[in-house]
Amino acid sequence: GPSNSEGAGKVSLLKKVPALKDGDFTLAECTAILLYLSRKYNTPDHWYPSDIQKRAQVDEYLSWHHANIRANAPKTMWIKVLIPLFTGQPLPSEKLQEVMEGLSTSLKQFEERFLQDKAFIIGSEISLADLVAIVELMQPVGVGCDIFEDRPRLMEWRRRVEDAVGRELFFQAHEMILNIKELSNIQIDPQLKEHLAPVLMKMLK
Repeated sequence: GPSNSEGAGKVSLLKKVPALKDGDFTLAECTAILLYLSRKYNTPDHWYPSDIQKRAQVDEYLSWHHANIRANAPKTMWIKVLIPLFTGQPLPSEKLQEVMEGLSTSLKQFEERFLQDKAFIIGSEISLADLVAIVELMQPVGVGCDIFEDRPRLMEWRRRVEDAVGRELFFQAHEMILNIKELSNIQIDPQLKEHLAPVLMKMLK
């Protein structure tokens, strides 16, 4: 149901998604949820390495990610699809250009500081850092902003992530994002529009 409902508040005090309910235990924030699941189910070591320095590298990326990749990449989807859908008005092209410039700076740092000449963010094996990065970077792709096109190093990294996860699972996981433009054809409840439009606009400030 709606994330601001009373039921949602019982799962997450913040009334935000994602949220996890595992028996009587509840948890919010995607990074915390991923780390919890990796520990609970004893996932293969490469996802969140037991080696203290490799684990610190994953933590370093996850800390950097929120104020950089995550601060820019999802906004392309809001600008091109979600805000026009909920407000009925397209945003000026200058707004998308501003976001793309910020994203370009973040991608340059991502390649030079984190990816470098490695197969994955922390070395030769995929980790949670790569998963967190790719799900954000597929969002611009879903709205027609192919950020991989002129970045061969980034494109090769994406292909390695696809192969490591499995291409079928990769595209299944991103199916909704890659078809996000289809939302433009659906009818939105007027009350939901009234509630979400100012929230989405606030996100871009």
